[in-house]
Amino acid sequence: MTNGSTAVGRSSSPRCVAIVGPQGSGKTTLLEAILERAGAVPKAGSVSAGTSVGDRSKEARAHAMGVELNAAEVQFLGDTYSFLDCPGSVEFGFEMEPVLPVADVAVVVCEADEKKIPALQLTLKKLEVAGVPHVLFLNKIDKANASLRETLTLMQEASTVPLVLRQMPIWRDGIAIGTIDLALERAHVFREHAESLVEPIPDDAKAEELAARYEMLERLADYDDTLMEELLSDIAPPRDEVFVNLVKDVRAGRIVPVFVGSAEHGNGITRLLKALRHETADIGDTRARLNVKDGTDAIVQVVKTIQTSHAGKLSIARVLAGKITDGATLTTADGAVGRVSGLYALGVRDMAKIAQAGAGATVGLGKVEPAVTGSTLSTAKAPPKAVVTLTPPKPVISMVVAPKEAKDDVKLSSSLARLAEEDPTLIIIQDAEMAETRIQGQGEMHLRVHLERLLARYGVIVQTREPAIPYKETIQGQVSVRGRHKKQSGGHGQFGDCVLTIEPQARGKGFTFAETVTGGAVPRNFFSAIEEGVVDSLKAGPLGFPLVDVKVTLTDGSYHPVDSSDMAFKTAAGLGMREGLPQCSPVLLEPILKVRFYGPSEATARINQIVTGRRGQLLGFDGRDGWAGWDVTEALIPQSEMGMLIVELRSATSGVGTFEAAFDHLQELSGPLAQKVAEKRKAELARE
Repeated sequence: MTNGSTAVGRSSSPRCVAIVGPQGSGKTTLLEAILERAGAVPKAGSVSAGTSVGDRSKEARAHAMGVELNAAEVQFLGDTYSFLDCPGSVEFGFEMEPVLPVADVAVVVCEADEKKIPALQLTLKKLEVAGVPHVLFLNKIDKANASLRETLTLMQEASTVPLVLRQMPIWRDGIAIGTIDLALERAHVFREHAESLVEPIPDDAKAEELAARYEMLERLADYDDTLMEELLSDIAPPRDEVFVNLVKDVRAGRIVPVFVGSAEHGNGITRLLKALRHETADIGDTRARLNVKDGTDAIVQVVKTIQTSHAGKLSIARVLAGKITDGATLTTADGAVGRVSGLYALGVRDMAKIAQAGAGATVGLGKVEPAVTGSTLSTAKAPPKAVVTLTPPKPVISMVVAPKEAKDDVKLSSSLARLAEEDPTLIIIQDAEMAETRIQGQGEMHLRVHLERLLARYGVIVQTREPAIPYKETIQGQVSVRGRHKKQSGGHGQFGDCVLTIEPQARGKGFTFAETVTGGAVPRNFFSAIEEGVVDSLKAGPLGFPLVDVKVTLTDGSYHPVDSSDMAFKTAAGLGMREGLPQCSPVLLEPILKVRFYGPSEATARINQIVTGRRGQLLGFDGRDGWAGWDVTEALIPQSEMGMLIVELRSATSGVGTFEAAFDHLQELSGPLAQKVAEKRKAELARE
């Protein structure tokens, strides 16, 4: 029998398949089952036993979860497939962002678990925004305790694209023993880690199969008038026609076919692979989606940067057009040039060196130094147009790191830079004002994994702590003081005398220096030295923090024609400020951040409680635009209350909530909290 996929053309070019879905849904287990079924490994590995091809890094093994992109290439029925297994945790979710645009299709692995619907929605939303065709693999069917119809109803809420049942389970005593393919109209009875047996549809399942098939055809008919007319006329459409419509709709992203199975037991794997082979998009469709033209010049898109211990930098990339060879010179979109020093086929556990790769292939590029994750490269001399623009999410957690041993200071900086090149969501901040190095990321586990890599890869042991809060202080009162510096010690002495008026300014006004000296009491050439002395004194006020919103006016003074100097007047100004500031009723100011929370609507009440529990002020909430069942909550929260906020938020939102925060204003802090901050600062200064 020939099916409709042949009518629309099945490409023999290499395919790139992204495997995505919520954490714990079984993505890596599915990859293992695919490798086994394709004959790439003799036996599927186990994530829990630490024998899987994917999640094989030390960090992934230690935490039993995906923490980075895994890639493997297999042959199935003569075709080449590169499977890119993406982490499911929201903390490592950016790993899929560079992958999705270049993937021909994505397999979304999910399970019948209502608690994971918000996480599923996160994945589906990214696919829909990127316009990537995708299929759903409903995993763990052997453990499902809800009806398939109820499960699909829940999942449909997470998808704006119709979910179309492609298979239905065959149940015996509450256990799924196989599936019925609604397009082929055949039953496939599961066998443990083996291809299913093809059998006729059981008599007791025929009525349900007919109803489910009709629903599938109705959905396909939404996009085909001929099929609609046949259904309205009670004409059974030819099977080839059904496949033609199915293939067109899947490749166009108009529907999401739903397959069922159990990756752990190797059930439903062959049918999924054959659907990928016959019914999904290829490199030509992907080029059209990305507006990339095929030609003699190669266009290559980098999806992952890896710093290897022996071979240096390795870029995982897909060849979108043309042909690339080992030793080729590549130009980036910004005009930088690099040379391929080693071209590799992905393989399963190890990469194999190759001489060339054509369009559709996913390969490893050795030591192309200008290339970073998301780079578009070309063999043309002119810079190519960037295919993808990546925007990493804003960090939600910060941590100060310092080497345990001072000799590792330079090593720490270089090691962090390498880690950040691999992961664009790891942000390194060198804060001169606070005298600290901070790492920022997407969650507690995200930072923990990078600290583990620091030790395992580079041998750097670090000490960590929460970042210091950039408190400020200001004054509430006004005072006029005299600063006088006189010193005589043989030869020229030192003399500076100035009268200063110190007063507060409106919040946010900053610092202002003025002078109203008359009669030449202080020569003009000393004004800048006096201002310099004033500014120095503002670096740490009576409470130990930088002073803001202060105006200082030089009103009077005196000088000596021989002993006066810039240094003498600078010192005099400093003395006057140190005497006068404590008399101006200094107060502590704490930074307040404006925070936007994103989370499922059912968690909004819990988010409100989190805000009020952290001395926050709720500003309101509204539905998240384009996200059914999600809200955006806005609040003002003191920066000192932001520590581990993301951990509490994720706990309250089934692991999917996030936020964006930015400085909003400084606000007076008084009472016991202010006293505690001031005492702590005093103790710190005493130790310095």
